[in-house]
Amino acid sequence: MKFSIITPSFRNSEWLKLCIASVADQSGVELEHIVQDSCSDDGTQDWLPHDPRVQAFIEKDGGMYDAVNRGYRRATGDILAYLNCDEQYLPGALAAVQDFFEKNPGVEVALAGSIITDGEGQYLCHRQLMVPNPRHVWFRFPFLTSSVFIRRSVVHERGLFFDTRWRDLGDFHWALALLKARVPMAVCPVFTSVFADTGDNMNMKPNAIREKKETARMIPFWLRPLKLLWILNHRLRRLRHGHFGLKETSYAIYTQTSPERRVTIAVPHPTSVWWNRL
Repeated sequence: MKFSIITPSFRNSEWLKLCIASVADQSGVELEHIVQDSCSDDGTQDWLPHDPRVQAFIEKDGGMYDAVNRGYRRATGDILAYLNCDEQYLPGALAAVQDFFEKNPGVEVALAGSIITDGEGQYLCHRQLMVPNPRHVWFRFPFLTSSVFIRRSVVHERGLFFDTRWRDLGDFHWALALLKARVPMAVCPVFTSVFADTGDNMNMKPNAIREKKETARMIPFWLRPLKLLWILNHRLRRLRHGHFGLKETSYAIYTQTSPERRVTIAVPHPTSVWWNRL
């Protein structure tokens, strides 16, 4: 079983270095790391083409989701995933995902957990995923794509690539497409990834806000009055699945001050509440 990890890149040189390091040190798996860089002018091109750990493609694209689609089309792996520049894999993540897919041959989409940090790598919260309810998904996006892994059949046989008409909410509309197609999904019960909430993430920018408003207008009329009920239902599901009963733990990541070596950060009091995104 081979992994293809796709990273879309544009003017994120320092973050990209950390992302690449976190993929390169995954053990026990066969992988390729494809970086789709949209002709960055921040110094990325000075080093990226010469990094032997990746396959670098430097070309203009139509946005992040177009870059990911290009990477998926080039991918030769059995399991595909995309990891943004400000995201990382935790040690042993891909080996755990490989084991999960081997034990669950009927599953096409694996939903794992992520740790959310600030821009310095300091802990904010844990986020565990659940197989989304197609009604709830309209009110709270259920995925962190940094911890979503798919079989190549999802894109190369089902044709479920990202809709590039959406520049910032492509993840959401891709999730809707997966649910509509009834793609078999399951929870992989491990934390695989780290997402850095830097305050400069794409989903906080003006175009993302515009697309959120446009998407809100697509919610079925009959469903809109039930928003609070579905949000409550989702939180009760999280409670039932033990998302609020986390125990003391730690994680190891690369940081801007330690780009060559993982730093271990203790979490004595973990939480599943992402205060910045309530």
